[in-house]
Amino acid sequence: MDVVRFGIIGVGGMGNGHARNMPRITEARLTAVCDTSPAALEAARDAYEVPDFDTHIELLDSGLVDAVLIATPHYFHPPIAFDAMRRGIHVISEKPMAVTVSGADAMIEAARETGVVFAVMFQQRAKPIHQAAKRLVDEGRLGPIYRTSLVDAHFRSQAYYDSASWRATWKGEGGGVLLNQAPHGMDIFTWLGGTPSRVNAHVSTFQHHIEVEDEAAALLEYPNGAIGYILETVNEVPTGMRLELCGEKGKLLLDDQGLRFWEVKEGVRAFSDCTDQMWGRPEVIPIEIPVESRRTGHADIVRNVARAILYGDPLISPGSEALSSLELADAMLLSGHRAKPVDIPLDRGEYDAFIAEMQAKSKDKVVEDKRITDPNH
Repeated sequence: MDVVRFGIIGVGGMGNGHARNMPRITEARLTAVCDTSPAALEAARDAYEVPDFDTHIELLDSGLVDAVLIATPHYFHPPIAFDAMRRGIHVISEKPMAVTVSGADAMIEAARETGVVFAVMFQQRAKPIHQAAKRLVDEGRLGPIYRTSLVDAHFRSQAYYDSASWRATWKGEGGGVLLNQAPHGMDIFTWLGGTPSRVNAHVSTFQHHIEVEDEAAALLEYPNGAIGYILETVNEVPTGMRLELCGEKGKLLLDDQGLRFWEVKEGVRAFSDCTDQMWGRPEVIPIEIPVESRRTGHADIVRNVARAILYGDPLISPGSEALSSLELADAMLLSGHRAKPVDIPLDRGEYDAFIAEMQAKSKDKVVEDKRITDPNH
């Protein structure tokens, strides 16, 4: 095999974006598409000139694909992934990998049992500044982390939420900003700063006419006693992300200006414990961090998965690592709606019962579906 044959399951806005990217990837080729909408399927067949299928089972059994990219609404990610993995077909899942941590657990276990390559579309990991930040953390340049924070501001109009019947409903999407816009920022946050052990959250529907949250914030506690803060919203402009990690040996800042790092050679606590200076403080040295040029974006994740299948390249965004950000999102939802602190690892049974309760209250939404790819991605 010198090229990986990909099928795309779900050719809505995001699925079409992935299909248009395929010709840029020498290691991959689009060979099939699937969607439950006849109009969407016909448009995709004509646009990409590949066989089309009404169901994912027909696509998986066609013999035309080595891997699939799942770009359906969230609840369908796990069952489609299971069906593919059981057939020895490799999987890329759009984010979030699942609505519930129990669903994510099952996907990770199925990939382990079947030996297929399993990745999640967290293309932000491939950004050069994020790769540089990860090297800083992995090299121990920050030392033990004392504080984390993430402010991740997005904007979505009411027209966006009115563009599909599944959007912003408990039974269609399983959450709001935390399950849709937040996953990329929260993936980088947990990838660099680790997973908290306790979450005390507030969630609200602040500006939109939707069932689910459009804003969420939480205070975080970590196993080593560190504290953190996170805010996710779709109610702000200008948009942008600001992430801070403060440690014994340094401070890292990621924002729209790029990556900045300050080194504390003596160490914060080490200086405090040893100095005899009442008003003294440790020396802080700004360090310029080299940022290597590299490919990035959705296409790079597909290329990386194809190369993992063909040549054994390490995955940029393995499915097993995608659990952390989902677990934090689910913990924030449960904490906010139950008005109580929630521990991580999350109680799977309690969260499944919570989602079932919210789904039971969910109302049908009748709108004209609009399948338009986000021009910013």
